[in-house]
Amino acid sequence: MTATQPTRGTLPQVIRRDQATLLVSGADRQGLVTEVSSVLADFDANIISLDQHSDDPFGGNFFQRTVFTVTDFEAKQSALEAALEDNITEELGLTWQLIPGSKIKRVAILASKADHCLLDLLWRQRRGDIPMSVAMVISNHVDVAADVRQFNVPFFHVPSAAGSDKSAAEAEIVKLLEGNVDLVVLARYMQILSPEFLDQVGVPIINIHHSFLPAFIGAAPYRKAKERGVKLIGATAHYVTADLDEGPIIDQDVVRVTHADTAADLQRRGADVERQVLARAVTWHCEDRVMLNGHETVVFSN
Repeated sequence: MTATQPTRGTLPQVIRRDQATLLVSGADRQGLVTEVSSVLADFDANIISLDQHSDDPFGGNFFQRTVFTVTDFEAKQSALEAALEDNITEELGLTWQLIPGSKIKRVAILASKADHCLLDLLWRQRRGDIPMSVAMVISNHVDVAADVRQFNVPFFHVPSAAGSDKSAAEAEIVKLLEGNVDLVVLARYMQILSPEFLDQVGVPIINIHHSFLPAFIGAAPYRKAKERGVKLIGATAHYVTADLDEGPIIDQDVVRVTHADTAADLQRRGADVERQVLARAVTWHCEDRVMLNGHETVVFSN
C-alpha cells in the first residue's frame, strides 16, 4: 500500500449549530405527527421542514423527517434525546434518530480507473454542493492519484490481488476506514465486495451501477444493452448488500439512445447519467433524506 496525505482543503459549508434533523419510523397510527411535534415544541423548537409518509394508512409503516432549530441546541441535545426516548420510543413504540446540523458526514470514496464519478463528487464537495467531508480516496489503481491530489484529499493505493481472494486488500481497506468515515461511496469501484467486508465496515455503502437496474446486472451492461437493442440506457444508485446489485435503490435516471449508437456511444452518454445519479444519491444520504423501508427506500424531498 502506498499513500499520499496532502493537507485537507477547507470545507465550504455553513455549519448550523442550532439546527437538527429528526428521523422517526414505526407502525403508523392516527396522531403521530402531532405527538412527535409536541415533543419538539416543549423545547421551543421551530420546525422549518416536515415531511412524512405512510406506505399504508391502515396499519402500514410510518416515516417522518423533521428539520428544526432550537436555540442553544448543543446544550439541550441530551435533554431532548431523553424526552424523545421517553415519548417516541417508550410511549409510541417508534424508532428515532437525531442528527445535529453541525455533523457533516465523513465520506470515503472507492474508485478504480474510471474517474468521472470520482472527480464529479470531489468537485461538488469542494464547491459545497454536497454536505460532506471527503476523508480519503482509495483505489486499486494509481491512475486517479494525481487528480485526487489537486483536491487536497488523502489518496491510498490498495491493489487487488489477481484471482478471487481479495481478503488481504479488503482487510487493508477496513483498517483505513475504521472509525474514520460515516459513509463509503463506490464511484465505479470495479471490485465485488465480500459479505465479510460489508459487515466489518459497519457504515452504509452507496454504489453506482451503470445500468437501469434490474436490467443488465453485473459486468459490461452497456455491451449487453447494445446487444439487446435498447432505446433507453440508465444508471442506478443503491445501497450495497451481500446480494450483487440488488440493494435498496436510492435514485435512477435514463437517457434515450438509438440503433445508430455504438456500445462506446452508450458508455460515453451513460457516464453523464452516472455522475448525476450518484451525486443526487450521495447528497440525499448526507442530508438525511433517505430512510429504509425493508428492501425499498423512502426519499424525502422536503
